[in-house]
Amino acid sequence: MPVDPEKLKVALSKALDMGKGRKFKQTVEMVVVLRDIDPKSQAGKLRETVVLPKGRGRRQNICVVADGELAEKAKAAGAFMVISSSELQSIGKKQAKKIADTCDWVLVRTDLMAQVGRVLGPALGPRGKPPVPMPPSADVSALIRRYENSVVVRTKEQPQLSVAIGTEDMSVEDLTANASSVLALLESKLPAGMGNIDRILFKTTMGPTVEVL
Repeated sequence: MPVDPEKLKVALSKALDMGKGRKFKQTVEMVVVLRDIDPKSQAGKLRETVVLPKGRGRRQNICVVADGELAEKAKAAGAFMVISSSELQSIGKKQAKKIADTCDWVLVRTDLMAQVGRVLGPALGPRGKPPVPMPPSADVSALIRRYENSVVVRTKEQPQLSVAIGTEDMSVEDLTANASSVLALLESKLPAGMGNIDRILFKTTMGPTVEVL
């Protein structure tokens, strides 16, 4: 059964109020504590991409690895960085780490995936940023817009997950819509749906956690 949006709003409002006063724009995070889930089991290993309906609240750097027309379209669409196959060949370990740190998402033309795996994979993998395959015929502009508003929902060592649902300058209504989208995904992916969710909490980057009651 879905969580009452009004309960999400109450907790979000409190978290925003208790976390305000910092000198930078804070991220708003949702922490979901799971029950009866072994994060080491296949069922407990979650890694899903969610498009937040109200956006991230801040710019994400979308990088594209492609050649020719697709590369030109990516530049025109405002990609943060476009890397050609020839440029890829000259990238060393230090530069690969810099790219992995700078790019939030790396979209790769499908025929270049193996090359990207060799060159950028060792840097992207530990940062939880696997490259995203992109068909040569893809609408790269639409993909860039999509991933600018996307987050990864994943479990790690513990039976819980933390995901950014926006920034503190967004409205409570928009943050609630984003949180609801993440919860809807979890409901569809967890073995027992919402029955596997024990607690839901919100916090700003530097603020205390507030539980949804």
